[in-house]
Amino acid sequence: MNTCWISPSYFPQIKASILEPRTKIQPISSKPDFPTEKIESFLPFNVKSITSTSNPFVKHCLKLRQNSSYRHSHGSVLVVGSTPIREIYSFQERVPERPITLDCLLVLDEAHIPEDLNLQSVRLVRISSTVMKKLSGLQSIDSIEMIALMKIPSTFHSVDDEFLEEDCSTWFENAHRVLVLDGIQDPGNLGTLLRSAMAFGWGGAFLLPGCCDPFNEKALRASRGASFQLPLVSGDWLHLDALRNHYNMKILAGHPANDQKPRRISRLTCDFTDSLADKPLCLVLGSEGGGLSEKAKDSSELVSIPMTGEFESLNVSVAGGILLYMLQPENHKDLSSG
Repeated sequence: MNTCWISPSYFPQIKASILEPRTKIQPISSKPDFPTEKIESFLPFNVKSITSTSNPFVKHCLKLRQNSSYRHSHGSVLVVGSTPIREIYSFQERVPERPITLDCLLVLDEAHIPEDLNLQSVRLVRISSTVMKKLSGLQSIDSIEMIALMKIPSTFHSVDDEFLEEDCSTWFENAHRVLVLDGIQDPGNLGTLLRSAMAFGWGGAFLLPGCCDPFNEKALRASRGASFQLPLVSGDWLHLDALRNHYNMKILAGHPANDQKPRRISRLTCDFTDSLADKPLCLVLGSEGGGLSEKAKDSSELVSIPMTGEFESLNVSVAGGILLYMLQPENHKDLSSG
């Protein structure tokens, strides 16, 4: 079997920096528990196609999709489906200063390779439908023709206790609006929120302990590639407080208006959001079941979405979308305090 190469000039190679994330759900050790071999160790250069699910490279890719620790120790992500791959590629064209590495493209046998991707210097391997089903984790692959093996982007930072407050300036290019997720465990909700933050021009997202991995397969599917486009930081409240102090940020937190405890809760109105237009701020959204942590409630100004219906609260991704829209930077995208 022979090696086959195709193109993308828009995917220059970079060395992704993988630091230690701080999450209770899927902790990642700063000392990897797995080997960090290059792709060639799993996929020899002479391999042009793969038909067996027992192939070592297939097993490697499967572990990348299923295991967060393995994924981060290798610094690689499996992106399933042409739609998120196209979204990431489109972003790369618009923002070339944030290079993304595409190591390998796995294409279903007989499937057409889209010419508009302009792929160059990226390895292409044809795979059978059996292998595609195995790697995608889907019973039906009617709409799945491609899987990409990509590096975790350099815009992802996992902060440890050795950080310095001035390091905050490297996390986000624009810290005027930062989404903070407080224990969001459902990957679909997390991915949807990242996608909404990207759509409404927010500068990045900060993931507090308890959040699922933004490179989880379901999170990637829901985010439509936003995990590769939006700067992400994984840290705890110590790091978030440092970010707040560094940029003199206000912290808001979405919260139902019917809280049993006596708390001051602002209503999300146009006047309220207009008053914050020039103020750098973080928006905290709590977990699906427990809502905001006590730390978030104590550290934030609570804000509720006015509702005339009978329900007490909204799904976090729906509520988050409304808050992100109402508080979006609009004409203040380039504002930040330092």
